[in-house]
Amino acid sequence: MADLERRLAALEAADRPAPGPQEGDFWALEGLKEQLTGMGAATGGVLFTGAVRLPTGERYEWQHGALADGLLEADWAESAEVFAALGHPVRLRLLREVLGGRRTAAELAELDGMGTTGQIYHHLRQLTGAGWLHTTGRGRHEVPPGRVVPLLVALSTARN
Repeated sequence: MADLERRLAALEAADRPAPGPQEGDFWALEGLKEQLTGMGAATGGVLFTGAVRLPTGERYEWQHGALADGLLEADWAESAEVFAALGHPVRLRLLREVLGGRRTAAELAELDGMGTTGQIYHHLRQLTGAGWLHTTGRGRHEVPPGRVVPLLVALSTARN
């Protein structure tokens, strides 16, 4: 019985929202600032990173940093297609389902609310063209390893 109570307490604790940042919680930011100081990057930079285990068991570790100068001076319109591909509820659901293990158009077509097979293929082409998906053969799709963490970062920025 004690083991069951312990397991229940662990499950309940997992449902609680994560606490806000505490002193010392900005170790990634502090490390970035040290790197930028050493590089003489006066305007700063950004860093995002993640370690993810998908429901399929696949694991991804990834990080990316960029100097603010390069980002601020770039032609942002060049990124429009990448962001536009994420701007449709069906495409977002397709990405979630692919990350969850449904990899073929036939598996995706079995889901309610996804539209016709033609519509699914249209959305898959949009996602592939923008780099959010690629085909692995035999009609299977996957989110490229270098896009898993950025996709989750983009989703986390959309949350309140």
